[in-house]
Amino acid sequence: MSKVRVLVGTRKGAFILSSDGNRKDWQVSGPHFPGWEIYHMKGSPVDPERIYASQSSGWFGQILQRSDDGGKTWAPPGGEAIPTPGPPKPISNRFAYDVSAETGAPLTTHMWYDGTQHPWEFKRVWHLEPSLTDANVVYAGVEDAGLFRSTDGAASWQELSGLRGHGTGPKWQPGAGGMCLHTILLDPSNPDRIYIAISAAGAFRTDNGGKSWKPINKGLVSDFMPNPTAEVGHCVHQVAMHPSRPDTLFMQKHWHVMRSDNAGDNWTKISGNLPTDFGFVIDVHAHEPETLYVVPIKSDSLHFPIDGKLQVHRSRTGGNEWEPLTNGLPQKDCYVNVLRDAMSVDSLDDCGIYFGTTGGQVYCSPNGGDNWKPIVHDLPAVLSVEVQTLP
Repeated sequence: MSKVRVLVGTRKGAFILSSDGNRKDWQVSGPHFPGWEIYHMKGSPVDPERIYASQSSGWFGQILQRSDDGGKTWAPPGGEAIPTPGPPKPISNRFAYDVSAETGAPLTTHMWYDGTQHPWEFKRVWHLEPSLTDANVVYAGVEDAGLFRSTDGAASWQELSGLRGHGTGPKWQPGAGGMCLHTILLDPSNPDRIYIAISAAGAFRTDNGGKSWKPINKGLVSDFMPNPTAEVGHCVHQVAMHPSRPDTLFMQKHWHVMRSDNAGDNWTKISGNLPTDFGFVIDVHAHEPETLYVVPIKSDSLHFPIDGKLQVHRSRTGGNEWEPLTNGLPQKDCYVNVLRDAMSVDSLDDCGIYFGTTGGQVYCSPNGGDNWKPIVHDLPAVLSVEVQTLP
């Protein structure tokens, strides 16, 4: 019977939840890196024992961790030791220094936004995306809005500098959480095609492995912008796709759920009958490319469920027609949020849907959303959830 491993990044450490294919009884491992913010963890689709983790701290900065035994042990692949507790002190950040050494660029480069030139600052890794074909290749989306690639298992990094060199840079804006590159989608049918999304710049696509990039925001409307239909500047929260149809993309943005059927060249609104179309997460059923999941949040200023009722909404028609999924979810006095990387799916025959909340709960539905049950109740605030389906 297949097994499931759920990788949970939180404000105070990483947790690994494991179960068999029945997904009824769960074992909890952790906290790994207790006290550290784990923005994202993700396993390699090539090597099920290889997991990458983004570990950060306001005191000690950013460290990347790698496990080669399914999360039992971890090590910084670049050789950095984890700082011992004590007074705040800076540590050398291998991620930044390697980029400098290999590109020849100074550590402090510049980025344009607000129409002004600002120092480019490496703050944290928001998202890690392992290659679909090579366990040693992994991409990292960082703040401030940069995309990096490692070919040696995260020991060293090279920037795909065509993105930050794109001429629309002066129109990019930091979102409420910073100017973060939070979404990386790899096209399984075309190794040269990558989709990324930045808050708040929008979505971009490369068709040549990262040498050049194209904004793909036509059809997006953002009323908070001086020009609501501008080429860039949109606050995209998350983008998802089904691997069998990489030209079809689904987006949750700052208001509006969107769809593109031509690799992002044009978008149409599919919010339909949602009670509100503000939210952070969006995902696609593992076996049904037209079945989508979102978690509506009351508004951009009130990041909690409508009327205190936690609901996942599902569309079986690719958007516009949505149904609330509430069986097993709290329907009274619930005021948690579900952040942009905190939903994932497994690939078992009866697809499981998972999400984590800022209240420390991780929920699982083993039947595509019909019924929900909390796997754990009292973790620190959940930042990310990723699922591995294991043989």
